[in-house]
Amino acid sequence: MAPMLHGGCLCGKVRYELDGLLRHVTHCHCSMCRKQHGAAFATYGALSRSRFRIVKGDASLATYASSDQVRRQFCRECGSSLFWLHTEHPGVVDVALGTLDDDPGGRPVAHIFVASKAPWHDITDDLQQHEGALPRSQ
Repeated sequence: MAPMLHGGCLCGKVRYELDGLLRHVTHCHCSMCRKQHGAAFATYGALSRSRFRIVKGDASLATYASSDQVRRQFCRECGSSLFWLHTEHPGVVDVALGTLDDDPGGRPVAHIFVASKAPWHDITDDLQQHEGALPRSQ
């Protein structure tokens, strides 16, 4: 049986559950993720939307279209960045790993969008580095 993972926003108004572990974990250095998280990069893991549930606070979720393809979701009360959805992969949700209460299982496999990384941050680990996105399947 796959583990159940739990997570939520800073103020606790939004809570979610995931059936099973995350895959496709990456550190994203794009300028939008940096600005949304206020950090050098954001770490996300992907999973099928069928394995993802909002269990509390659906009405507290706000959505921002950061591009034609990407919809970012955050708590309208505390501002916590929680998820993002891509129109080209409607069956997938990407979860901000910092909002999980539990170990996601998967570990980062790469740094993506390093072409726009913060100039004050040096990547010092041995993970793959990609100028843009990693190709993925649903």
